Amino acid sequence: MASNHQAPNYNMVFIALTILTAVEIGVVFMPISKIIVGIALILLALVKASLVALYFMHLKYEKFALGIVALSPLLICALLIIGLLPDLAGTKHQTKVSAAAQVESGEQVISGVTE
Repeated sequence: MASNHQAPNYNMVFIALTILTAVEIGVVFMPISKIIVGIALILLALVKASLVALYFMHLKYEKFALGIVALSPLLICALLIIGLLPDLAGTKHQTKVSAAAQVESGEQVISGVTE
């Protein structure tokens, strides 16, 4: 363990996490590309996870090498998700549409196959 340290101000950490959560909600409703929204949400989540790890897990007061070991999986996970985001942006969300809804919209239904 590191030397004695001053107790962190948990109220300020809570306020910071609350503000970051509000920013995340605001980002979702912004009229920007899904890719940018995804990247922004990942970066905000990384900041929030880092705050939790640094203050609630007391990694801020540990040796630097222990912090790197503890936080490196977060970076690897974020890079993996960012690498997979283009796959999400290029596909439409598909839902099953009932035959009655297709008939109402004027689409032809031939034995369960739509055209």
